[in-house]
Amino acid sequence: MSSLSDTERVQRWIKQLHQLQRNPWWIWGSLVGGLLIATLIRWAIGGLVQERIPFTTYYPAIVVATLLGGFWWGTLASILSAAVAWWLFMPPTFGFALDQAQLVSLITFVIVCLLLVGTVTALNAAVDLLLVEINLRRDAQLGLGQLASVVETSEDAIITKDLNGIITSWNKGAQRIFGYEADEMIGKPISLLIPPDRPDEEPSILARLRKGQRIEPYETVRRRKTGELIDISLSVSPLADPTGKVVGASKIARDITVRRQAQEVQSLLLGEMRHRINNLFAITNSLVTLSARMSKTTTQMEAAIKERLAALSRAQQLTRRGLIQEEPEFSDQPTLKGLIHAIFAPYVAAGSNSPERMVVTGCDQEINDSAITNIALLLHELATNAAKYGALSASAGVVHIDCSSKEDWLVMTWEERGGPPIKGPPNREGFGGSLARKIVANQFSGRFSNEWNSNGLTIRIEIPLAHLNPVKEPSRTGAVQMA
Repeated sequence: MSSLSDTERVQRWIKQLHQLQRNPWWIWGSLVGGLLIATLIRWAIGGLVQERIPFTTYYPAIVVATLLGGFWWGTLASILSAAVAWWLFMPPTFGFALDQAQLVSLITFVIVCLLLVGTVTALNAAVDLLLVEINLRRDAQLGLGQLASVVETSEDAIITKDLNGIITSWNKGAQRIFGYEADEMIGKPISLLIPPDRPDEEPSILARLRKGQRIEPYETVRRRKTGELIDISLSVSPLADPTGKVVGASKIARDITVRRQAQEVQSLLLGEMRHRINNLFAITNSLVTLSARMSKTTTQMEAAIKERLAALSRAQQLTRRGLIQEEPEFSDQPTLKGLIHAIFAPYVAAGSNSPERMVVTGCDQEINDSAITNIALLLHELATNAAKYGALSASAGVVHIDCSSKEDWLVMTWEERGGPPIKGPPNREGFGGSLARKIVANQFSGRFSNEWNSNGLTIRIEIPLAHLNPVKEPSRTGAVQMA
């Protein structure tokens, strides 16, 4: 605080001096007034010093004139001082005759004055440089303060390290993203944040920094204090010392986990949209074929197709329940068996005497509103796959669905029989199968497995009941009693 106050005082004094130097009246006044005051003082002490020191009192006037006016004003003050002192105080008084001793004294005075003027002029230049230095230092401190504020308040992680990968600074953004406090990481290797499956990433960065090579921003994965892996966007900039030698690096990391998840969801939705459009054409073709097989007249075929397409529309509405508006058709609390019947309605011949194409056994289960869309989408994918490739693509094919509850888990077994023969699992899993598996695993934390038997496909789905059970609202009576 003291040094800052001293700096401000010096800066204020220098500014005041510059204001005086820019005013010609002050310069002329200092020159004339200084000579006059020096002459009067010399005249007043003349009886004490006699003629031995005729020039001494003029030095302060010369210093002031040089300080305010510069070199040439100081030189003019020196010449005038020499002339006045020679004329007034060197015998004979009011004369210009000089003996050898007086001549040497006069020449010595002029030389000393010129040296004094040069010294004060150099001092003036040093003062100007000092002011520039003070301003630069102040601007640098202000810039550093602003930079430090930006670093500390940034949402991004800003980390510096040396060429050995040792962390030298750690901002609050890094603390928020990675979970480590600054005192936990400063002095530690940056490799603590790098997953074990990326051992070559940091040595490669350090090697390129030592060579002075540019490192383009890139996306990678880092590890938080909890062990969780997060996606980040990383930019690396070299840090150089005053000589230009690279001594470290600055890293700016941005958490893009949410953006990456949004991109994955977007890709999934686009894939699902393409998949649904293709499915609609394939299912419509299957429904037309199925209706043609089971109808004796064109009128029956027309009625069957219309009924199945209407049922297919209702099944599509179930898979988007609540996304746009409430569906009045399903305003009651839905159940698993109700969903199954609604999804399978397009594939069942209304009023037909043929064996049922869908058999549902076992317990029923109410489904909460947050889970109904995913359950409907899961059943829809299984049904459309069966209609395109499995049991529902054959006239005699049957799907048997058995539901049971075991230790807080809903277990649903899907068995297809009477469909085309199966030679083995497919070479790759289609979008529908992949979507069904992701729904069970990601949305319900459940398990999904299938068996490709020669007589038909068997699928086993296990979902925790906690993800399905509707939330019971407290009764009005109980609420009144609690109040």
